[in-house]
Amino acid sequence: MALAPSESLEWSLPVPSVQELAIQKLDKVPLRYVRDDLDQTTPSNPSLRVPLIDMNKLVNPEFHEKELQKLHFACQEWGVFQIINHGVFDESLSKMRQQVQEFFDLPLRQKKRWAQKPGSLEGYGQAFVTSEEQKLEWNDMIFLKTLPLQDRSLNFWPENPHEFRKTLESYSEDMRNVAVSIVTFITMGLGLEAQKFGDTYKEGMYQIRMNCYPPCPEPERVIGLNPHADISGITLLLECGDMPGLQVLKDEHWVNVEPVDGAIVVNLGHVMEIISNGNYKAPDHRAVVNNSKQRLSIVTFCYPNSSVDIGPAEKLIKSGSPPVYRTLTNAEYFHSFNNRKLEDSFIDSLKI
Repeated sequence: MALAPSESLEWSLPVPSVQELAIQKLDKVPLRYVRDDLDQTTPSNPSLRVPLIDMNKLVNPEFHEKELQKLHFACQEWGVFQIINHGVFDESLSKMRQQVQEFFDLPLRQKKRWAQKPGSLEGYGQAFVTSEEQKLEWNDMIFLKTLPLQDRSLNFWPENPHEFRKTLESYSEDMRNVAVSIVTFITMGLGLEAQKFGDTYKEGMYQIRMNCYPPCPEPERVIGLNPHADISGITLLLECGDMPGLQVLKDEHWVNVEPVDGAIVVNLGHVMEIISNGNYKAPDHRAVVNNSKQRLSIVTFCYPNSSVDIGPAEKLIKSGSPPVYRTLTNAEYFHSFNNRKLEDSFIDSLKI
């Protein structure tokens, strides 16, 4: 049975701006943001660091094999890693950070010019709010579909700051290039036809979510972003500063993903978990906030070409491992995600 529009995950109910709440210098957060139900486990040993992968070594014959093994380990044991020497100029990253900062610095009335509309998650607002009683996350965001070109809804693309659209367009191309390259190496680590899988991201789908996590008077009682795993192939995250906030679940402990200058965080999504037949996992991750400093991040969700079916790689099945997941068309995959209850496990629903 189809869900009612307000229950579908394809659009979200309007909610107050968290930035505006933060401006009020409240002593306590409004009740709807209080999340005493969430596990606030202290992060594990701070010396435990997310793996760091050097893309230059992956393309250098002298270091390739060792770095590929390191990547394979990162995908198996963590599902998340950071990459350096990824080929995107620092100037391009800085421009995108600056445009996002300038957008969130705009007065609320101006940001609302690009607010979400019923029936779409795109635009400025919040995601996956399906009821008036639902607990809320301590963030504001703007979500935009950037590639392929025909997916763009330019009425949601801010014209202020005036360089925003041009910068986002260029940044999307940069992220596509990174995705094609890293997916090629990820699938190479699985022993698959790496070029074939990488090529599916050349005409893939790219969606970008820009997040603002304002300071919070009671950071231990709220959550910036609920614990979840992504449904993408891979997700690329660019921090806009040095304030940590992203945490990944590792061996039942939340581990801080410390910002590394010039690095891009890569985490695997459910598409890659399914292709690997469960050899790689899409990790649970969340965002926490602090009481002193705003944090901004730019998140790119990368998907293969919509003509590609999503299922375990044939070579992995032929090698003797039974398929763990069903094979679906792209349309079936997204329909399953968007027409489920928010609390239901998406990946479990796809298991055979």
